[in-house]
Amino acid sequence: MIKSATKSEARILAELAIQIWDDNTVMELEKEFADLTQSDKAVCFIKYVENIAVGFAQCQIRTDYVEGTETSPVGYLEGIFIVETYRHNGYAKELLKECEKWAKDKKCSEFASDCELDNIDSLRFHMAMGFAETNRIICFKKNI
Repeated sequence: MIKSATKSEARILAELAIQIWDDNTVMELEKEFADLTQSDKAVCFIKYVENIAVGFAQCQIRTDYVEGTETSPVGYLEGIFIVETYRHNGYAKELLKECEKWAKDKKCSEFASDCELDNIDSLRFHMAMGFAETNRIICFKKNI
């Protein structure tokens, strides 16, 4: 079963998300997800298998420029994760389809995402799901 997460499920989302965004804390992520579940420009879906949360996807509506797109607004996959022992069952694809449907319902005609240059697993997932690579960049910063 896939369902749109509610504020009461923010902790479940955070415990899944910490496994990919480990530069945060569960408490930080829980607050962020609680806020996102209240937004009409974001959604989080949770995949349950026998009442166990085994994965999630977070997507949002972006109205700023999105690399490689031609329209606005754009649906944007912010994150997707499946617990390792539940992978290769098509669950990530199911979550992505829910995100795409949600974005279409929000009047988006394009859906985008990104991954780090060295995240080969994410690159493979995106390509297998029909995404087309639009650009590769390296970002810079310096303290002033």
